[in-house]
Amino acid sequence: MDFDPRWLLLILPVAFALGWLASRLDLRQAKRDPREAPQAYFKGLNLLLNEQHDKAIDAFIEAVQLDPDTVDLHFALGSLFRRRGETERAVRVHQHLLHRGDLPELERARAQHALAQDFFKAGLFDRAEAAYLALKGTAFEPEADLALLSLYERSHDWERAQATAECLEARGIGSFATQRAHYLCEQALQAESDGQRERAYQFLAQALALAPKHPRALLLRGQWLLRDGDAHAALTQFEQLVQLAPESFNLAAADYARAAYQAGQSRRALKTLDERYAQAPALALVLAQNLIEPEHQRERLAEHLRQQPGSLDGARRLLALVNELPDAVAPQLKAALDRAAKPRTRHRCAACGFESGHYFWQCPGCLSWDSFPPRPVEEL
Repeated sequence: MDFDPRWLLLILPVAFALGWLASRLDLRQAKRDPREAPQAYFKGLNLLLNEQHDKAIDAFIEAVQLDPDTVDLHFALGSLFRRRGETERAVRVHQHLLHRGDLPELERARAQHALAQDFFKAGLFDRAEAAYLALKGTAFEPEADLALLSLYERSHDWERAQATAECLEARGIGSFATQRAHYLCEQALQAESDGQRERAYQFLAQALALAPKHPRALLLRGQWLLRDGDAHAALTQFEQLVQLAPESFNLAAADYARAAYQAGQSRRALKTLDERYAQAPALALVLAQNLIEPEHQRERLAEHLRQQPGSLDGARRLLALVNELPDAVAPQLKAALDRAAKPRTRHRCAACGFESGHYFWQCPGCLSWDSFPPRPVEEL
């Protein structure tokens, strides 16, 4: 049977019509999906701004289902899970992104960084460390190193913290000299507790070479020299401290008085303490003077209360030296003053407000360095 060319006149229009119809259907579907996905996304964003986190998560999940290839929606959802403390779900979201073969290198590094943050938030520090180390050579390496620095501080891995801080400085992120000096002091304390005194002194020397005005290194070296019987050398360290970091000298005032007494330099020490007290009155300085001249401690405490009438700790100490009170009243009065003075003798972190009866160079609450003023609460 011969083919009739006239059939082409019928087939070609039909094929064209079917192609046009298919393209219109695809176009409508393409227009509808992006329109629905942003609508769900903006709905989730609005709920998030209104602190409705549970509903925002549902909206973001809906947006991801409508457009599973949208990377930013996955990151938004994972971040929201992490903020809510649902770290397992955040990990699954970011691991799903990492398993995608079509993800560009920058987005892959971003997903790796988000995954490391998930592990850190969950307290899985070993996995967080591995995830951050995997970011070497990527655009997120500086952020990863900063996070690793915090991680090493938390785990008291001072050697690695030192190396990481050096890398950050070399990259021009900022100066970490003070923190590195603290790391060396921590290593010195570890060496000293292990009986390696010479090594401990070497760490302190490195700290002072790195930060010559570092009060902690000067204080530790003075205390250790005094403990080892070298009062003259200890006195020199404490006098450097009062010159270079006068505010921190209060922490060493009692040790300074003992060193001066042992070195036969009591008069010189009293003069230094008087000069420092005239600049910034503090009970620690008065107590140091009383160690050298205990016979005048009542007069000095009374004078301190005249200058600092709000010093409950000073009043408590003066009351302990007074014997004229009736026996029926003295114990109750002393107990009341002890209770009232105790919270005012604590140290408070200037960064987060954490309070402690013990002075810390690094706040146990927020991990900030040098955030504790060297004065108790009542003297601030």
